[in-house]
Amino acid sequence: MTDQKTASHNPNALPLYVQISELLIRDIAAGRLIDGERLPPEREMAEGLGISVGTLRKALADLTKRGLLMRIQGSGNYIQQGGETDSVYGMFRLELHSGGGLPRATYLDVSRQNIPKGLATLGPTSFGKEAWGTRIRRLRFLNDTVIAVEEIWLDGSAGEVAPDLLSDSLYRYYQKQLGFWINRAEDRVAIGQSPQWAPKEFPRAAGSPTGYIERLSWSDGPEPIEFSKTWFDPDKALYVQRLK
Repeated sequence: MTDQKTASHNPNALPLYVQISELLIRDIAAGRLIDGERLPPEREMAEGLGISVGTLRKALADLTKRGLLMRIQGSGNYIQQGGETDSVYGMFRLELHSGGGLPRATYLDVSRQNIPKGLATLGPTSFGKEAWGTRIRRLRFLNDTVIAVEEIWLDGSAGEVAPDLLSDSLYRYYQKQLGFWINRAEDRVAIGQSPQWAPKEFPRAAGSPTGYIERLSWSDGPEPIEFSKTWFDPDKALYVQRLK
């Protein structure tokens, strides 16, 4: 069996086995896969995910390394709680109504812009004569379901963003390409209107009521380095925050 891939697949996307590993980590962290639960046989599980058994085994090996899976020869694969559940999507709070879903993104626009006055709380360059940053607009999916549109402002102090190197996970890009990571974030959730630039693929037409999340994110500095606003379709997704 070969993995179900398309020619237009983003070459900078996470490797397929990492995507599957991340999907399972989200389900373990959310409690949808519980301690001691036996996973389906590998061939059955691979077929259900539309991937090869070899790809699945690489994902399961990653979970085993993290202490999240016990593989017993001749018996099967069993979920093991208490391991490392850190994930490149660990701060992504939207989930399908049925639970979970693998986050994906299509980039609509990436451009250098003057930072709007309302975002003057961003990092050091926001206070100088050249208050610039990178504006990123994208369409968000969970699995293959369109659930949100998003606008991100990254302060100029973070460096130049190379659009051709972006992948589904911006936080992974920040770590790998820009050399910083997001340490903490503050979210505010409310109801507003879908933005005028929302593409036709987003179920909520421009100007129609929808939920939104505003997030300020910090790296090591005292000022936020990123601001994002995510307009999501509440008919398709829910904002979920779990306390541990």
